[in-house]
Amino acid sequence: MARYTGPVCRLCRREGVKLYLKGDRCMSGKCALDRRNSAPGQHGAAAKKAKEYGKQLREKQKAKRYYGVLEKQFANYFVEAERKEGMTGENLLILLERRLDNVVYRMGMASTRKEARQLVLHTHFTLNGKNVNIPSLLVKPGDVIVVKETSRDSVKFKELAQVKRQEAPVWMEVSEDGYTCKVVAMPKREDIEFPFEEQLIVELYSK
Repeated sequence: MARYTGPVCRLCRREGVKLYLKGDRCMSGKCALDRRNSAPGQHGAAAKKAKEYGKQLREKQKAKRYYGVLEKQFANYFVEAERKEGMTGENLLILLERRLDNVVYRMGMASTRKEARQLVLHTHFTLNGKNVNIPSLLVKPGDVIVVKETSRDSVKFKELAQVKRQEAPVWMEVSEDGYTCKVVAMPKREDIEFPFEEQLIVELYSK
């Protein structure tokens, strides 16, 4: 299965914005972007004037890296977003937000989306009472995601349960212990806190 295995702090430096790929480290003084606010590489610190294509490409890369998907998968999401009614850019972000690994992260049962993806792959969760190990699965209203009883005794999940979780978005209902999440509505554009300029992504794929 294809996946990015390089240093993730390098990705934040390349995009010039925190993508929160390292969990708590991103909020501490150890954040690579705070220490070296320049693109990686020999010529990273050199000032470059971004052209139209460059801005569009960078916006696409931000979305890809923020949600942890690769190029072909991202392109497939865009094709699906085009087929749906409404604005293509918003449809694209909503599809990405509905991914199971993102839901696990948003419910507070992982410190990063990458960690959430790994936990789903290792079948620590059930979806509507059934075992699931597909991080890219898209949730819908009425779906219930639960941490398996056998997994709750692990050190990892005990630690996660004790950590103060981020506030869950309004389209999700998370139990007090954090082990159960119910999708009560479809996510909306305003529920996505990261400041994407999705129109640039649409312009890139429309060339």
